[in-house]
Amino acid sequence: MSAPVFYIPHGGGPMPLLGDANHASLIKFLKALPQQFAKPKAIVLISAHWEEAQATVYAGAAHPMLFDYYGFPPDTYKYSYAAPGAPAIATRIEALLQQAGLSCKRDTTRGFDHGTFVPMLLVDPSAAIPCLQLSLLKGLDPRAHVKLGLALQQLRDDDVVIIGSGMSFHNLQAVWAGEQPQLRAASDQFHQWLLATLSDQNLTADQRLSALANWQQAPYAQFCHPRAEHLLPLHVCAGIAGGSAANVVFDEVLMNHKVAGFSWH
Repeated sequence: MSAPVFYIPHGGGPMPLLGDANHASLIKFLKALPQQFAKPKAIVLISAHWEEAQATVYAGAAHPMLFDYYGFPPDTYKYSYAAPGAPAIATRIEALLQQAGLSCKRDTTRGFDHGTFVPMLLVDPSAAIPCLQLSLLKGLDPRAHVKLGLALQQLRDDDVVIIGSGMSFHNLQAVWAGEQPQLRAASDQFHQWLLATLSDQNLTADQRLSALANWQQAPYAQFCHPRAEHLLPLHVCAGIAGGSAANVVFDEVLMNHKVAGFSWH
């Protein structure tokens, strides 16, 4: 049986780890996520917070920490997440990408960014499951990210869980504006488009992947994602899942806007 693939929201900075009331539903979701899979050989995370000119996989045996947020309490810069690395899985990713004609490089020094350590401290607080990260691609071309995912489909047969860590709504100015009905009405339209595109059983795999590749044509797409880095982990996940229909596993208001999470089993 193939290992599952997930696209999850990781919230605002370290707020889920601080027990923020606005993140209560997300905290509950992330803590319960392990109920959806048996302990895998490793977890590969595609974080919104790592972009490279070519696909880059972390191949170290251990991970430093990368605190890539600012303005939070001092204790939020003291977290540690000591999950072991998975160099053999990194080598497998490199080989799969090269077989697909995609360039890939290895990194052994970059730390876990908060797109990884924040959710993983809730998903697997004991840090028992080996983890590694795979970067996004600079330029943020949606088609390139779908293609990246398609090249990695065989990872699921290696007992490797894949998690895309981002946010299906990521307009910080709108978040900072607080509760604004007109802004929520706009983001709701994109949210409904995303739910339908990912979960509609009547769409073929090619139709679904094509819609994602052209996501900017969706209603209020540019408003919801002035920059696409928090959405594109979803494109990688959808590619890994071969364009099959997803299960909606998270559909909640997070910081005044609806946010979605998906799984493929």
